[in-house]
Amino acid sequence: MDDKDQQILRVLQTDGRISNQDLAERVNLSPSPCLRRLRNLEDRGVIRGYSADVDAKACGLPLTAYIRISLSPHSEETVRGFETRVQSLDEVMECHLLTGRSDYMLRVMVSGLDAYEHFIRHSLQPIPHIASIDSSFVYGTVKKTNVFPRG
Repeated sequence: MDDKDQQILRVLQTDGRISNQDLAERVNLSPSPCLRRLRNLEDRGVIRGYSADVDAKACGLPLTAYIRISLSPHSEETVRGFETRVQSLDEVMECHLLTGRSDYMLRVMVSGLDAYEHFIRHSLQPIPHIASIDSSFVYGTVKKTNVFPRG
């Protein structure tokens, strides 16, 4: 991937609805080569799709929690079982495998504390082999971006 491809990606990360004409102008290419580069990035899986940045509060999901999970034991069956179950939970927006004290970090979105309690008691705690659950609630956002840093 060259500098021009990276320029295209940076523009698309800030404005995924930009027209090819405007994109070409922003990265100093003519429209046809710009479109070829864009299609190539899509075909190679660098661009995996396009989505809207939606306000969670406006959609009735004002509460975001980060949940650290530790499993015991750390067998292949335990890990596979946990990962399969967590993928089916709509409230889980992200699940990351970690190093350190916790095994996983989940980003969960719910409508409020009652919904959070219900999620913990009825969706998360029943998953076998969870040794600990540690939650932190988001009460403000200082920075949020979808634009990758320059490499």
